[in-house]
Amino acid sequence: MPTHVNGKNRGSVMLYALSTCQWCHKTKVLLEELGIAFDYEYVDLLEGGEQDRVMNAVEHWNPSGSFPTLVIDNKRAVVGFREHEIREALAV
Repeated sequence: MPTHVNGKNRGSVMLYALSTCQWCHKTKVLLEELGIAFDYEYVDLLEGGEQDRVMNAVEHWNPSGSFPTLVIDNKRAVVGFREHEIREALAV
């Protein structure tokens, strides 16, 4: 189950991350600093079928299955820590 962070509504914002990934952490901090409402899930902390289900979702947007993968409004994905792309996609 994803964790929700309250903030300004910029549509559906989902961050798929690894708990040990510095770039994932930077992406999460950026979203928090921008005050954006988002959900996140640490894929490496999931078990069994749940991890498989979430990895299928990640690979739908990012076939390489790398992290972080940020999905915005189920229309666009930003892969990796790309601050300019993230700001542009969220119109901030």
